[in-house]
Amino acid sequence: MNFQALQRRVARRERLLDARIDRVHGAAASLKRTWRSAWTPGRIVITGLVAGFVAGRAEPMRYAAQSGDLMRMVSMLSSVFASAAAGEAAEAARESAASPPDEGATEAPRSQASRTPAQREPTA
Repeated sequence: MNFQALQRRVARRERLLDARIDRVHGAAASLKRTWRSAWTPGRIVITGLVAGFVAGRAEPMRYAAQSGDLMRMVSMLSSVFASAAAGEAAEAARESAASPPDEGATEAPRSQASRTPAQREPTA
């Protein structure tokens, strides 16, 4: 093959490429127009609801798959809060044991709501 034949071949391929690029740009513009006209407000709302539902279902599943660290952290925090509550209860028990008992304080008064109807004080 001589040099002029190769040049003609390259020029022909460049023209074909330019024509195909123009066709792709035209198809892309047509797709863009069609895509924009298809998005009506109702479709946007429905798509948002579906996407929110899918994200709401997928997000917990993703965390459940990676729950090793998460569950360890939750367990650690719950044990911290439980030990703090137990410490406060122990301190309150120590204080009540150290204070002298009051006379008549042996039975805690029951609230009006916890009494039976016969035990309730009349309201006049």
